[in-house]
Amino acid sequence: MTNPYEKAGVDVNSGYEVSNFVKQNLAKQKANSANIGNFGGVYEIPEGYKHPVLISGNDGVGTKLMLSIEGKKYDTVGIDCVAMCVNDLLAQGATPQYFMDYIATGKVDGKIKEVLKGIISGCEIGQVDLVGGETAEMPGMYREKDYDLAGFAVGIVEKENILTKANVKKGDKLIGIKSSGLHSNGFSLIRKIFFKDNEFNYVTHLPEMPTENLGDVLLTPTRIYTNEIVPLLEKHLVHGIAHITGGGFYENVPRALPDNLAARIDINTWEKPDIYDVVKKYGGLKLDDMYHIFNMGIGMVLAVSEDQVEIVLDSLNQCCEQASVIGVVVDKTEDSVELKGDKL
Repeated sequence: MTNPYEKAGVDVNSGYEVSNFVKQNLAKQKANSANIGNFGGVYEIPEGYKHPVLISGNDGVGTKLMLSIEGKKYDTVGIDCVAMCVNDLLAQGATPQYFMDYIATGKVDGKIKEVLKGIISGCEIGQVDLVGGETAEMPGMYREKDYDLAGFAVGIVEKENILTKANVKKGDKLIGIKSSGLHSNGFSLIRKIFFKDNEFNYVTHLPEMPTENLGDVLLTPTRIYTNEIVPLLEKHLVHGIAHITGGGFYENVPRALPDNLAARIDINTWEKPDIYDVVKKYGGLKLDDMYHIFNMGIGMVLAVSEDQVEIVLDSLNQCCEQASVIGVVVDKTEDSVELKGDKL
């Protein structure tokens, strides 16, 4: 007998298929899959904390998803979703613990499994447990090819070790850790520049990037910094962290600073990925605008005591050159962020 719900366009079996898919893939990674398919995720707080505080965050991938849909490439945005949540937890000094996802679509099909593969991969990179989620098939709300994606993550930290603005002092050095590219911010502008104003498409090969599809470059997943940041937090080597997301340097760095202090940053101290010159050129943007919008090749900015700088850099650059001193914390005279460098 036909289920009346199916007549409304909803595949009643698709949710079971998704749950089984996640369980099977988590089992392959020897992760705890017992929560998947239950009414709620269960997580036991690890032992050893004296005054544990839970820090939570939720985020999505924004209009980067539209590029995913156009290019029919779905396996990276799940990593983006995990990254946007987990990196925010790290910025407050928390060690990420678990993650949950929400996917809504017009039709649950193969693209959802690809998205979930990315989420599972992101959780592995971010060292968090995937304890549950929701996949909603919503015909009429979304077209069959469309979908939306959001995530929720929880981290844990001793109350006395939460990173607050008060921890950051004048004279602290600012260490920047490289991003993987644009990450997941500014894509409404990115799409306007490349696909409306200049009428490129996903498979366009620009002369500045002749060996890669434009779409593939733009869909480079957001870097997850758990592996780099947690060891520094455990050794209490960091005073403050800014996760450089939407709003670039001007909006995000001040979020980690006391109101009376500012960040003086030398933009000549790190190499920028080629994509930023490409965005600036085809968008006709001023360089200062770029720092108001994008991460410009720096995904995290750490405030570190001057006498700990070499220890932190040694830790971050063990495998490759990925971090450098990019500035210093100074008295605030006017602006919270002062950019300098001969390229400005």
